[in-house]
Amino acid sequence: MNKGSLVSEIVKRTDIPPRDVAAVVDSLIEVVRDRVARGERVVLSGFGSFERVRRNPRTGRNPHTREAVRIPARTVPSFRPGMAFREAVAARRRRARRTARR
Repeated sequence: MNKGSLVSEIVKRTDIPPRDVAAVVDSLIEVVRDRVARGERVVLSGFGSFERVRRNPRTGRNPHTREAVRIPARTVPSFRPGMAFREAVAARRRRARRTARR
């Protein structure tokens, strides 16, 4: 699913005009990105949390030459799904396994 299909799905479920839904989705993405970039944690109850995480420097390997490569420290965004999100995904997976066994 991309942003356009997300907007379409929300329009179907809410009957809000597509232009308004697109503006809200764009604003949500912008706010989350800005707040996480500042180092704040953004928590959407039932969905998950976004935060900025520091990765320490480490040594990696070039897969072609097997040569050691120094990977510098960096700050990256991180997402942790909430309990309701994890349970929904796990329930869908269990149903898919049961169907495949039959």
